[in-house]
Amino acid sequence: MLVADDHPVVRKGLQSCLSRAGRLRLVGEAADGDEALRKARELQPDVVLMDISMPGMNGLMVTEMLRKELPQVKVLVVSVQRNKDAIFRVIQAGAHGYVSKEAPSEEVIRAIESVHGGEPYFSEEIARAALYEFINSGGRKEPFAQLTPREREVLVLIAEGKSNKEIADQLNIGVRTIETHRERIMRRLNIHSVAGLTKYAIANGLVSLDIGPKP
Repeated sequence: MLVADDHPVVRKGLQSCLSRAGRLRLVGEAADGDEALRKARELQPDVVLMDISMPGMNGLMVTEMLRKELPQVKVLVVSVQRNKDAIFRVIQAGAHGYVSKEAPSEEVIRAIESVHGGEPYFSEEIARAALYEFINSGGRKEPFAQLTPREREVLVLIAEGKSNKEIADQLNIGVRTIETHRERIMRRLNIHSVAGLTKYAIANGLVSLDIGPKP
């Protein structure tokens, strides 16, 4: 088991929860998304307990990358975010389950055992909210769902205030390709400014509130 959360108190609380179930073993912890991805690659745990909002790469991006690189690693999102948009983003990222940080330890353990056994786990409240939203939307996809994983990655870097060249250097692709991604993102989200993209990224939990475009 790998615990990824930027709050030490939360990590300790989850460790304490795991210690009550002798059959679960903690192999590591991470304080941000980049460390979570690095340790998951190194340790290859059976299950990662993943927070959504973390410094650097957020939990959803890490989940998407793990789904591609290490599909055998199960991701259980443990978060305080319980709004419908957050639930859909978790599902779209490829997480195997979603449980609230406010859930009792017995439920957290039950969720871990469920995803470890190959069964998805979404608490009744969260599953009901997701189904309600899906029915009321007529099954339509939200704009965010229309973005490719690469476009989501570019969106996050734009929201962090990076220039096209900085993004191109970080992703090791051409500046013109980044410009194309930016144009597609704006068109698909119907947002036509960097400030608007930043607000969208913050509102959807892709970046933390203390991140914004450079002056």
